[in-house]
Amino acid sequence: MPPSLFRHAVFEISVADPKTLPQAGGSEVAFAGRSNAGKSSAINTLAGHTRLAYVSKTPGRTQLINLFRLKNGAALVDLPGYGYADVPLAVRLQWQGLLEHYLTRRQALTGLVLIMDARRPLTELDRQMIGWFATTGKPIHCLLTKSDKLTRQEQAKTLAETRRLAGADFPGTPFSVQLFSSLKKTGMEEVERVIGSWLRQEEKESPAKGDKAGDSNTSMSTEVPAQGGKAGDDSSSSSSYDR
Repeated sequence: MPPSLFRHAVFEISVADPKTLPQAGGSEVAFAGRSNAGKSSAINTLAGHTRLAYVSKTPGRTQLINLFRLKNGAALVDLPGYGYADVPLAVRLQWQGLLEHYLTRRQALTGLVLIMDARRPLTELDRQMIGWFATTGKPIHCLLTKSDKLTRQEQAKTLAETRRLAGADFPGTPFSVQLFSSLKKTGMEEVERVIGSWLRQEEKESPAKGDKAGDSNTSMSTEVPAQGGKAGDDSSSSSSYDR
């Protein structure tokens, strides 16, 4: 078996302002998703480290961009979760600014891994994120997390339906989707295969590092998904939360 892409990832920096991220470094892969979709647990599972990314019992607590350096020089970037209603408006606006600046202006960004709960895929905010990020032309790979909570028949149906809807609603978008379970540790090889292909492709092209030149004047007409969402949007029945 080839060496793990994410194994031995190490924490490098947390920032509240994307402009303070390292301007010279390897390619970056961002992980984003709704609060309580299992993002931190997925990162920890891929890295083989139970406490690499913080798993909060309070969804919406993490408010920083966290960068983890991979052994090959690339970086995994953990973005704040979106869609949790019980967060002050000022904090939600701060998160929106973080996401917008990083995802639209970061040239080192190679692709987006979007985390969605397999029991509730393609929520309104997930669709907003896909439609908005698709304008960058960069690939999106979706992890349908917590798939162990579905039967095999439900897993197959959810995977097929998510692919169908994404293909119909976002034609031409480089979008892929798979099942994933942090608990059962299933789907890890497929994630590594997809992201590994992104990084190899990036190596063939001219390296892009830091933010876009003149990014202070860069703007996008499409808004980033609202950080609050409607109360009850994420009505998980789980007794514990993993972001």
